[in-house]
Amino acid sequence: MLLAVGSLAAIGVTLGSVLGVAARYFAVESDPLEKDLLDLLPGSQCGQCGYVGCGPAAEALANGTAPVTLCVPGGKAVAEKLAKRLGVAADLSGHEDAEPRFAVIDESKCIGCLRCANECTTDAIIGAPKQIHSVIRDDCHGCMKCFHTCPTMAVSMQKVNVNLNDWHWQKPKLKTKRIKH
Repeated sequence: MLLAVGSLAAIGVTLGSVLGVAARYFAVESDPLEKDLLDLLPGSQCGQCGYVGCGPAAEALANGTAPVTLCVPGGKAVAEKLAKRLGVAADLSGHEDAEPRFAVIDESKCIGCLRCANECTTDAIIGAPKQIHSVIRDDCHGCMKCFHTCPTMAVSMQKVNVNLNDWHWQKPKLKTKRIKH
């Protein structure tokens, strides 16, 4: 019995050492710019930008293959931060901020097909097969994936009402005067 335990411990230590050396030897250093861009993105992994999540979007931004206005949930604020970090000019004249929304499921139309729950990236939709589903409002980030996949049109997008929990001061605009020489 002790021989078996000792041999398993020796195998574990040996394989652990080999994995540790391999991890250091084959380590791939990530681009610090990509990490900075990932920190600026909201991290909702919604896929509205056309990428699987915020990681691939940050990689595309760092490579210069994606515009700084790609993040729909981030809006103009994130686009300005990304442009500043990348050192490029962002044309935000045609970019409109979408007002925040969240999904609501009409229980009289829901058939319990789970298509909406399978599309939800934040697990905000709860329910079981052939049962009525519901949305956890605080977890929903309004990506509209569930809205587009619902076969019975039971999902609707509701505007987030401004209350004390989600109200923020508007950033003051800087007024500058030009001095004539």
